[in-house]
Amino acid sequence: MPGTDNLNLVPPLVQTGKFEELVKSGQTISASLSSADNSLAVFITNTGLPNADQARGVDEAQPVYLAGLDVVPSAERRLLLTDTLIIFSAFQNLLKTAASKEPGWIQSDQCLIMMRKLAVDYVIFIKECWVHASQPISRPDGPLQYGSDHYRSLYTCFSLFVVLYLPEPGYEQAPIADELMEWLNTHFIEPSTEEGDHLSALDRPWEDESFWPYLTQAIIRGLSKSSLFFLNVLLSHPSDRLQRLTSTLIPLIESQPRLLTFATEKDFAHAIRRWNDKVKALRLDMDRVPENSRFDDFDNWWDRLSDIVGILEGRTEVIQRVCEDLGGDWKEVCVAWTIFVAPRMRRQDLPEVVSQVLSDMPPDPTDAEDMLHAALFSGHTAEALQHALRLDSWLSAHLADIMEPLQLVDLELDDESGLSLRDQYILSYADYLHSDPALWRITVDYMYSCGDIGSSRADEILLRVPLQLHEQNSDLQVDSRIRAGDIVGVLKDVNKTCFEYNRENVRRTVCRIAAQTLVSEKDYGLAVSYCISAEDWRGMGRVVDRVLDEYTTSGPHKFSEYALAIAPSVQDLQTQSTVQGVFVHRLIFAVRFARYHELIEKQDYHDAASDLIAILVEDVAPTSWWAVVLCDSVQLLRYAPELLFSSSGASLLLQRLDEIFVRTSQGAGDEYLPVLTRVIGGRGEKEALERLKTVRLALAHYFARCLVL
Repeated sequence: MPGTDNLNLVPPLVQTGKFEELVKSGQTISASLSSADNSLAVFITNTGLPNADQARGVDEAQPVYLAGLDVVPSAERRLLLTDTLIIFSAFQNLLKTAASKEPGWIQSDQCLIMMRKLAVDYVIFIKECWVHASQPISRPDGPLQYGSDHYRSLYTCFSLFVVLYLPEPGYEQAPIADELMEWLNTHFIEPSTEEGDHLSALDRPWEDESFWPYLTQAIIRGLSKSSLFFLNVLLSHPSDRLQRLTSTLIPLIESQPRLLTFATEKDFAHAIRRWNDKVKALRLDMDRVPENSRFDDFDNWWDRLSDIVGILEGRTEVIQRVCEDLGGDWKEVCVAWTIFVAPRMRRQDLPEVVSQVLSDMPPDPTDAEDMLHAALFSGHTAEALQHALRLDSWLSAHLADIMEPLQLVDLELDDESGLSLRDQYILSYADYLHSDPALWRITVDYMYSCGDIGSSRADEILLRVPLQLHEQNSDLQVDSRIRAGDIVGVLKDVNKTCFEYNRENVRRTVCRIAAQTLVSEKDYGLAVSYCISAEDWRGMGRVVDRVLDEYTTSGPHKFSEYALAIAPSVQDLQTQSTVQGVFVHRLIFAVRFARYHELIEKQDYHDAASDLIAILVEDVAPTSWWAVVLCDSVQLLRYAPELLFSSSGASLLLQRLDEIFVRTSQGAGDEYLPVLTRVIGGRGEKEALERLKTVRLALAHYFARCLVL
């Protein structure tokens, strides 16, 4: 079902006929489209600056309506949408293969066979949906969103399209009568089995008013078994003349030529001519029956039999009149025409006959299915798509997808939209899918098949897919996989989709979004993992800065906890040539400094002292952090049981301390003291230097102890 052209809000924002008054008051109705799906938020806004009365009402609660352009697909509906995507994807792969072949391969028998197979797959699946919807079973979720009649309509339309436009290779120029009659008998069953059972139970069925209509319709539909059964019943009719004519008619019905029973069409045509001659002979025999012998006690059997013979003769006026009398429509007449009037009619000849029939028996304009049938019969494929959209956007999209490579619709781009006709219907269907955000995978699959415009729209959807990172992070097993370098859950699906359609920029943007979300939750380890996946080195640098900021805001313990969470990423990054060194350098410092504080907490002072010196020797620490590192060394310098630093290590501490004092005196305090300034509460350079004097004092005591020992 396509989206509606209008939305009815209950209760209405504005009463009917009152909209002009609303505009005169300086207000209007506005709407905002959701980025998550195709729903709307509808509300009243001012058209300009509010007047005094409006200003007083600014703080008053205003109604906001959330309205959907489409009904969100139910569980049973999703079965059709998701499973037919497999066929759609196979069709797209076929078209990609065709693009790599020589020009014209798409019209080759090999390609057409595969296209027909996929189209038949659609038909089979729709039939299964129809059968499922028709079953009288309990449905815990309530009534079906789309009943069996809807799926029956899809079934009739798609199967008719296959019959008319995707014949088996080699049969493109073959007569179409038998295929159309099979389609008609499959989807519009007449006469009913119940009628046949009722008549067959009667001793004298011709006395029943439904006998002749049943027999006539059985003959029109080519139901030879039923026809012959009741014709044989007429051999017991009281009228000898009817018995004699029936005995002539029976072999005609038995021997009516069918194309499939002949090796060549030439033999078929020759058999038709001989059969027609026999029908003419039967007409001559009928005309010899006197007027007063043409009745029985219940009916004018001669008129009834004459209609049957007239149909066999291929008299168009008789076929049309009888079909109308039997309650048939234009389809019945058109198909009967191909059987009895022009049994050698080709597909390309059908529209001319259909036009003639429709002029007298037009389709029902209120019935989208009937209008679609008429358009397909008439060869008006573009019009057929319009009616298909009225019926179901799924149908119009998949018909258009097949019609384009068959060159059944215009390939030119629309001047206004920049889209081909096929892409317009595909994107319309994709919009319907977008009514359910959970169907984003299917939505983008269809959009990415629609050139640059479709790809751009699909990109926007991928960028807005809810990543559900909270749910993933609560799962310890999933969390460990992410930390090991795996991308899981919804983000993994988004990544996979981006790789499949070569949307690397989108993939990196999504990973950056995920990283930003995780940073806000202080899950820095996962944030770094996603930055690495996005190759967002600047973003990774910002994450590391946030981790380092935790030292000044939350203290060494929390800092160590956060920094050690990003430690597994260091080794992998050091092996990547694409990584910008400055960001890795900062990351290494955060991890090394966190490990130092972890050792302090464990009272492993020897290793802590070694790590501290290594941080300075290897020049891992940024100059802005030297002062903090030196202040943290005081605890180790004052460790009474033993000396933890070598003389060279202590000398290095003194060198770094002297450099800070010298450079600060030269006006470079912003390079050396900003972090320490924040640690001590942002008091300024003077206070920071005072704090560093405690380091100088601790070093003096340390060197004194070294001399004593």
